[in-house]
Amino acid sequence: MASQPLPRQKRARLILALGLVALGVWIIHDFLASLVWAAVIAIAISPLYERAERRWPHLRGGAILPAITTLVVALLVLVPVSLGIIRAASEAQDIVRWITTARESGIPVPHWLYSIPFGRDAAVNWWQQHLATPEATQAELARFNNRALLYHTQIVGKGLIHRSIIFLFTLLALFFLLRDADMLVGQIKSAGYRLFGPSGERMGRQVVQSVRGTIDGLVLVGIGEGAVMAVAYLALGVPHPLLLGAATAIAAMIPFGAAVMFEIAAFALLTQDAVTAAILVNVIGFTVVGIADHFLRPALIGGATRLPFLWVLVGILGGVETLGLLGLFVGPATMAVLVMLWREYVERDLPPPDTDVG
Repeated sequence: MASQPLPRQKRARLILALGLVALGVWIIHDFLASLVWAAVIAIAISPLYERAERRWPHLRGGAILPAITTLVVALLVLVPVSLGIIRAASEAQDIVRWITTARESGIPVPHWLYSIPFGRDAAVNWWQQHLATPEATQAELARFNNRALLYHTQIVGKGLIHRSIIFLFTLLALFFLLRDADMLVGQIKSAGYRLFGPSGERMGRQVVQSVRGTIDGLVLVGIGEGAVMAVAYLALGVPHPLLLGAATAIAAMIPFGAAVMFEIAAFALLTQDAVTAAILVNVIGFTVVGIADHFLRPALIGGATRLPFLWVLVGILGGVETLGLLGLFVGPATMAVLVMLWREYVERDLPPPDTDVG
């Protein structure tokens, strides 16, 4: 019969294990976001992936289906980004031509500025002093320091390179997660049961449901908002309605983010003296956002996470503040697990109160 470890040995093993975990996290900390992104994507597409496995059972357990799935995910990200870059390049040329024209002849006061109800005279005077003449326009444009512009361009370039590397590593991690999904899920369930008992599996299910609910409530609803606003932009004559609609869909994934985009659309209409259309963009936009944020998202996210929408909102905004875009999914999942543990704690069977009063 093997001898049991001594308490001192158990403590030594625990200290060694914690030290190795801390060292491992420190070594891979730059890639933790990629691993979490890969896990989020794998959870999001798992129903479709499992359906594909049932449809083509001979591909189950191999590398072909994970490779195809990873390629599809890559294309779903790269194709819209590439189209956006191409469009942005063409827009940059228009901006350069507009700046050249402004330097040569100034920017005349738009007609809509004369019709605003408050501060009209002050706004018109400011525009005439700062933008209406070539000299004033050149002075305003000169405030953009070329050295500062170059510095920010370098920062953007480095950021794009870093994010490209992270994206490639995310795709690599996603491939291995899909290929070894059965083994990894079994190991996670076993480890969760060892550490937390029956609560471990419930916590895992809660995380999966929270991620899927968040994707339904943020991503799918955001795409729907973008589609509706793209139709509105097209009908009201907003410049580049499809591009702005796609940008609105992305911004709408963050609560209240869509409002920024349709305000940009409204400003673009104001520069064309289309005041009525600008007002309609705001009315339609706030109506769409109100329906999405007050009815659709609480039903989709709250139903999956069993969270009041206040805690969903706190999880989303706090997650974005802490982790950036990844926090959209990690934040609500974390709040859902915490609330689940709290409910289990307060609802745990307690001994009956002592009714002996004397």
